[in-house]
Amino acid sequence: QVQLVESGGGLVQAGDSLRLSCAASGRTLNNYIMGWFRQAPGKEREFVATISQGSIRTDYPGSVKGRFTISRDNAKNTVYLQMNSLKPEDTAVYYCAARAGVYTSFRVSDYNYWGQGTQVTVSS
Repeated sequence: QVQLVESGGGLVQAGDSLRLSCAASGRTLNNYIMGWFRQAPGKEREFVATISQGSIRTDYPGSVKGRFTISRDNAKNTVYLQMNSLKPEDTAVYYCAARAGVYTSFRVSDYNYWGQGTQVTVSS
């Protein structure tokens, strides 16, 4: 089992930056593909970013590409999401997830472990 705990969310203004952290316990994250997802009220959970085990590959949807950066520190068992130039439409609960697989994925169903989420609110 992998336990994931997100932190770093909050209320910011449009154009501001935030860095989310996801700390893992139970198992080392070295062997897991990691992802960030978000869910706004009344909407489905959507893909935000993913990173391979060795940080060689990262993927983002067009809505955040160029503004968000995912990174990981396997020594600290932690994954990060740096979010810049935040927009009101980025408002959501952000979730960290771990995938025991070979390839990165944007599918919610491909991830095995999930954190409880951290709220990000961007005011205009």
